[in-house]
Amino acid sequence: MTVPPLEFAAGFPPGTREQWRTLALGVLRKSGVLPEDAVPAAAEEALSSTTYDGVTIAPLHDASDLPDAPRVVRPARPWDVRQRHAHPNPAVTREAVLADLENGVTSIWLDLTSIGPEALPRVLDGVYLDLAPVVLEAGDRAHEAATAFLDLLAERGVTPPGGNLGLDPLGARARGASAAPGFDLGRENAFPRATDAASDLLRRCARDFPVLRTFVVDALPYHDAGAGDAEELGCSIATGVAYLRTMTAAGLSAEQALGQLEFRYAATADQFLTIAKLRAARRLWARVAEVVGGPGEQLQHAVTSSAMMTERDPWVNMLRTTLACFGAGVGGADAVTVQPFDAVLGLPDAFARRIARNTQSLLLEEAGVARVLDPAGGSWYVERLTADLAESAWAWFQEIERAGGMAVALERLVPERLAATRARRADGVAHRRDPITGVSEFPNLTERLPEREPGHGLAGAPSGAGLPRVRYAEEFEALRDLADAQDERPTVFLATIGPVAVHTARASFAANLFAAGGVATVTSGPGTDAAAIAAAFRDAGTPVACLCSSDRLYGEHAEAVAAALREAGARRVWLAGKGEYEGVDDRVYAGCDALGVLRTTFDDLGVTR
Repeated sequence: MTVPPLEFAAGFPPGTREQWRTLALGVLRKSGVLPEDAVPAAAEEALSSTTYDGVTIAPLHDASDLPDAPRVVRPARPWDVRQRHAHPNPAVTREAVLADLENGVTSIWLDLTSIGPEALPRVLDGVYLDLAPVVLEAGDRAHEAATAFLDLLAERGVTPPGGNLGLDPLGARARGASAAPGFDLGRENAFPRATDAASDLLRRCARDFPVLRTFVVDALPYHDAGAGDAEELGCSIATGVAYLRTMTAAGLSAEQALGQLEFRYAATADQFLTIAKLRAARRLWARVAEVVGGPGEQLQHAVTSSAMMTERDPWVNMLRTTLACFGAGVGGADAVTVQPFDAVLGLPDAFARRIARNTQSLLLEEAGVARVLDPAGGSWYVERLTADLAESAWAWFQEIERAGGMAVALERLVPERLAATRARRADGVAHRRDPITGVSEFPNLTERLPEREPGHGLAGAPSGAGLPRVRYAEEFEALRDLADAQDERPTVFLATIGPVAVHTARASFAANLFAAGGVATVTSGPGTDAAAIAAAFRDAGTPVACLCSSDRLYGEHAEAVAAALREAGARRVWLAGKGEYEGVDDRVYAGCDALGVLRTTFDDLGVTR
């Protein structure tokens, strides 16, 4: 018996973009978002958003959004599960490294900035270097660490299956390193010039260890300084081109030089931007490789973003890093590092490292994320976003090149560009357009943070004189810390006007906003009697109040309640919602400057900032 094929939506005429615009316009007119004389195209524009790079995210995509550019994909294979280690005690690091390798980790990322290259033999004692790739990070001592690792390989007589020596002079400068041993970073150079010793090391690695890479193009310093995704990409491509010039000047062929680079990118909780960024990066580098005449495959190491991590409610970081890891895997990363959820608090413990590596194991083994070749390929949205990111990043890369190359651009062009993006991002966080769960939204004032050993838990060395390093949550968290340090928790009085069903929504909103700064709230309870509300305010013992009710009851009672609160000693009266009323100083509402409200409240409460 032949079963006819099932035709989905059979009998329904295909919808068009213009039909969708017309229907959306009707809804937006009724809601007051657009005027009655608006045209259908205005509906799509009103529902679009813009990234910090200026890339437009449309609300609807169809086949017309597919770019003409070819897809650049890597083979479908499991990515490398790479764990980072930065404990200053070599014995502790060795124990943690062995535990990771025995439980799902396939390569090791060693941060030697706190223990030094001389600790390598002790840290790697018992590690099969012919099976487990090692990636080094040593800041100012990168050249020394690379030499020590090559000597260790020669001493053991093994050839590594991969890994990276971690040479990154431009990244070291971006991080604030005072010098880059082995390289000349003078202003007149558009790219780092290798010394004789560094040139010998490059040739030695290319000759004796062809699968061991020497340079890492680390884009994390730019991401951590607030860069948008296209800016991060452009900086990475400019840095990669600079390193190609360095290596070819040292005597390597273009093909050898291309094989010595590994690119490191940040993966964020915005899974689609992460997917598109990694796909765009491969497309951009394929273009560079085409020009120089070599293989165009880009080796990618994705690291879950340090900037998105929070100190407060750190358990939410597990969710952030899971989303970021998923995006990195779908985007085609060759290696992924999931940062432990407690990394902001200090040196991660064994449980946090276990959760970090198991996040990857679950996505690989149970979810099967790596079994499909380019899973997002063909998606109208992802393909359009990939193309737009690549175009924006290429324009930024060209601007860096016109300025004289990355070494020169790091002096002014890059810092100034990232500062502007960082300011826009900070404004989005302050107004909670970019919400941070557990910090700016839904904070838990009674949480007890886990204690961790002091140390640098997040990826990348701390910034010195280089680019600033920011976390999106740190402004809110600074206020939480200040509130927690007071003898008594700062408190705001909520004048809840009317029955519970009427005032609850705005009272909950106001309580959530004040709690984001560590400020507690007490309520007057249901009722409309101004004198009773004022009496409850006196009992609360705080000089700051906030009215919470519906627009209708505000019209009937707001001014009388505000006057009674003033008479009872209120220094400032807020109102949750919108509208102008006598006796009300200002308003709190969705999209207001939450940080500004909190700082003003701290001043009114006499809390010194």
